[in-house]
Amino acid sequence: MRASQFARLPTPTGRLIFLGDSITEGGLWDEWFPETRPVNRGIGGNTIGDVLGRLDTAIDSPAAVFLLIGTNDLSMGRSTHRVAADMRRLVAVIRHRAPCAPLFVQSVLPRRARFADRIRELNDAYREIAAAADAVYIDLWPALADAGGVLRSDFTRDGLHLSGAGYAVWVDALRPYVSRIA
Repeated sequence: MRASQFARLPTPTGRLIFLGDSITEGGLWDEWFPETRPVNRGIGGNTIGDVLGRLDTAIDSPAAVFLLIGTNDLSMGRSTHRVAADMRRLVAVIRHRAPCAPLFVQSVLPRRARFADRIRELNDAYREIAAAADAVYIDLWPALADAGGVLRSDFTRDGLHLSGAGYAVWVDALRPYVSRIA
């Protein structure tokens, strides 16, 4: 539904783009950051490959791109090595399409304990991918994880998606980066 709407709408230019899966889609970015007129290009269930396949409807001369993607790839059983390789390709294509726009690669958020080690490993790779692409890596893990590496229970109802309190913490982590663009 969202992808078909994006295909019919003009691709936004000069705007701050939030790009990702359901976690991004759930963010009320235009209300959290009204001064920047952000555009929400999150789609529930998306993998890195899905985002790569819809960049034409998401990125056209953006002011900046905030990318959060990868948790669904892990849910599908993909290895961290493969997810990192896919992310490297996605970041390269975004860089090619928007070479002058600031690119912010956000860490995969914590979730249930069985994912913790794989997410930490993937986030280490994301840090390297961002550095190699002259992008900024934003580590959201410390703000959202409990001592056991699980998404804090006060930030979620299902162990994956954020509650309002979780979004507020994420937004606080993003504010210094968004203020650079606004």
